[in-house]
Amino acid sequence: MTTRFAGLILGATLCLSPSLLLVGCGENKADPKAEAPPPATVVPDLDANNFKVDHPEQFPLVTAIEHKAAPALNVTGVVQADISRAVPVISLAAGRVVEIKARLGDTVKKGQLLLRVQSNDVSGAYQTYRKAVNDELLARIQLERAQLLYSKGAIAQSAVEQAEDVAKNAKAGLDASTEQLRLLGIDKDHPSGIVDIFAPISGVITDQQVTNASGVQGLGSPNPFTISDLSYVWIICDVYENDLDAVHPGEYADIRLNAYPNQVLKGRIDNILPVLDPNTRTAKVRLEVPNPGMMRIGMFVTATFYGKQAETRAAVPAAAILHLHDREWVYTPVSAGHFKRLEVVTGVTLPGNLQEVVSGIKPGDQVVSNALVLQNTLEQ
Repeated sequence: MTTRFAGLILGATLCLSPSLLLVGCGENKADPKAEAPPPATVVPDLDANNFKVDHPEQFPLVTAIEHKAAPALNVTGVVQADISRAVPVISLAAGRVVEIKARLGDTVKKGQLLLRVQSNDVSGAYQTYRKAVNDELLARIQLERAQLLYSKGAIAQSAVEQAEDVAKNAKAGLDASTEQLRLLGIDKDHPSGIVDIFAPISGVITDQQVTNASGVQGLGSPNPFTISDLSYVWIICDVYENDLDAVHPGEYADIRLNAYPNQVLKGRIDNILPVLDPNTRTAKVRLEVPNPGMMRIGMFVTATFYGKQAETRAAVPAAAILHLHDREWVYTPVSAGHFKRLEVVTGVTLPGNLQEVVSGIKPGDQVVSNALVLQNTLEQ
């Protein structure tokens, strides 16, 4: 019986896996790759932008044509007054404002009355003028008397020369005081304590620093008004450092106002400021633009600068562009009955109801002529 039990143990040992025997003996280790399950096969899903239709002949194709376009750089800017065309309105007399004839934003003509100032400077100037008149009269009488006495041999010639010098100085003082009254706008024959301030140029009042009963400092700041000639305005744009090579003084840019996006104006690059903003790494570019009358100070604009080297781009009918989820697409044929939807980036609208395509397709590629019809068919 012992022999039979030993035979069973030996048979069970021989039935064990060889790998287990090897492990037990310390001759080899188990291979985890050999024992792992076979890898799963991943089948990719269909492309969501690929479509198949039963009657592709219902969707005619067009070929994208070639369009030569100068490289464009779009930047934002702000309308500002031309500093060289802004003239301050000054008052030569200090005093109190008694009447204002114009206000901020008004369009005024050259020579138009703007305000009236009551000033003590007028009294002083008129007093100086009257004194100068008396001094000149006295000096002239003394000169005539000296000349008469000299002709009679009663005085020396030096006395006549001295009287002539006094008369000339008195005449100079009279001329100066008369000019002072004229500059103040005072009639010497009808003096008044009120000084009238007139517009030096025609334009728009872009700054006002006075109100009724306020004080005015003669030739001092702040100036009562500032008048700007807005027939020409400046547009100040911010151009990034990396784009400065596309901007050159003397060249022209297309200007589109945010308020009037369908109207394009031309602006000449007048200057590129030599200092970069250290925070934004941009330079101020100044354009000079004729104002047709609708441009207002502070308006936002978009300026488009064009490079000298033309680029080749595609152009397709506007109907071939599908606007979907704030993006733009076209449908291109892949094979019989199969179409692929491609995202594109469009540019400007071209004559003949064509649309410029900056990227996504190239000239010679075929697209569905009416993308919206195909899209509606796919959604049914």
